[in-house]
Amino acid sequence: MATVKRIKLGSQGLEVSAQGLGCMGMSFAFGPPKPEPEMIALVHHAINSGITFLDTSDVYGPHTNEILLGKLAGFTLYLQSPHVRRWSFQALKGGVRERVELATKFGARFVDGIGKMEICGDPAYVRAACEGSLKRLDVDCIDLYYIHRIDTRVPIEVTMGELKKLVEEGKIKYIGLSEACVSTIRRAHAVHPITAVQLEWSLWSRDVEEDIVPTCRELGIGIVAYSPLGRGFFSSGPKLLQNISKDDYRQNLPRLQPENLEHNKKLFERVNEIAERKGCTTAQLALAWVHHQGDDVCPIPGTTKVENFNQNIKALSVKLTPEDMAELESIASADSVKGDRDMYSHATYKNSETPPLSSWEAS
Repeated sequence: MATVKRIKLGSQGLEVSAQGLGCMGMSFAFGPPKPEPEMIALVHHAINSGITFLDTSDVYGPHTNEILLGKLAGFTLYLQSPHVRRWSFQALKGGVRERVELATKFGARFVDGIGKMEICGDPAYVRAACEGSLKRLDVDCIDLYYIHRIDTRVPIEVTMGELKKLVEEGKIKYIGLSEACVSTIRRAHAVHPITAVQLEWSLWSRDVEEDIVPTCRELGIGIVAYSPLGRGFFSSGPKLLQNISKDDYRQNLPRLQPENLEHNKKLFERVNEIAERKGCTTAQLALAWVHHQGDDVCPIPGTTKVENFNQNIKALSVKLTPEDMAELESIASADSVKGDRDMYSHATYKNSETPPLSSWEAS
């Protein structure tokens, strides 16, 4: 197995590979689900390359991405030649499980098919969601369990109270939050230590640096950066929409719409110029920039292709000087990007405040 640096995520004891693997696109959002054997082979390749931190959610599919990862422990891929593959299920449970750190999430669910999304942090739902994820992942314990999105109807203390019970029962090891505002992070952390906050952080999504990141560091909370490649923008540039399927959700991202893309492509071009000087790809440079934010940050780029994974892992070897960082940050300032980073307000930390606990106790 290849050697990838390991980092401590948060101050509660969790250790993960310095780079993770986002698994969402294998089953959800990025066009049709990808062939299962190929995706399982890709995840095995990642593990053998030293990337052991796997990120999923019960809403991806929904459910099918967790089911996919649940088959990992019993799946062996035999490569007879570069062109011939055959696979069979074997009794390997334990061997793979002991080599990975599984992170999944709950709290965002679809109602009426996959049309309308609802956010739920009710205690009964917390427990039912956890039981469902354990079954689909085919594990006894989840390493890192995130609140995927914050239910603004339920005090965060109530949701956290049930998660604390699940930790005490041994069903989850560590608790995380995703897209939570500062006050929510502080209130949640007061109920039970938060190990990691997952947030969107990249060269074109830097708003979290103002108060979310400093708060996490003050409290000893690790940071997991999703979409570190700008949802693929720093991989493909302004041609991204031409390279993805028509039912890929990124077709509707505000920053990729014509009225914003003409402006945003200038950022890609300037980052690309620096990458050429550094002898790496634009994607590797953008990912390396996230890595250089500190050893408490773990980016989780996602991919469905082995060749893209191999390119992403090379970002760990890209060294940036303070001058490189300053140059990148000068061209990736807050006003260098046009358009919202998400098309749904419920998907951002700026709309994640919950009511006070007293309101729940009084009801």
